[in-house]
Amino acid sequence: MSDNKNVETENLDQAQPVFTERKRLLFFGLPWTFTKYIIKPDIITRDAGLFKIEEDDCYMYKVQDVKLTVTLMERIFKLGTVICYTGDVTDKELTLVHIKHAREVKDYILKASETARRKRRTLNTLDIGAGDLED
Repeated sequence: MSDNKNVETENLDQAQPVFTERKRLLFFGLPWTFTKYIIKPDIITRDAGLFKIEEDDCYMYKVQDVKLTVTLMERIFKLGTVICYTGDVTDKELTLVHIKHAREVKDYILKASETARRKRRTLNTLDIGAGDLED
């Protein structure tokens, strides 16, 4: 992690990006796509597109769980995919595809989301399907 120049994890209250990663091609891990992920202490932003640019944001406190998947090809090129399960209206699953330092990104999002929930005093509940029961 010391070789990554865009990683700054000293202070979670900064408005500066903590991680700035690009979606990469699976072949050789080249950043040849037009998707960029910006992770700040309070928000995750995905910018995608060349001619039509779409920007999608998700507040950290809405992230409920995070999953890391690494395929064999991703392992060869030192990449990974981070899937954030959120309570967001636009994206229930925010996927950060083929990024470098995926494990550090996943760990950071887990810690930052918990910190954001505590800061906002938000309660995270799960739907266990109790509405399906009949009396």
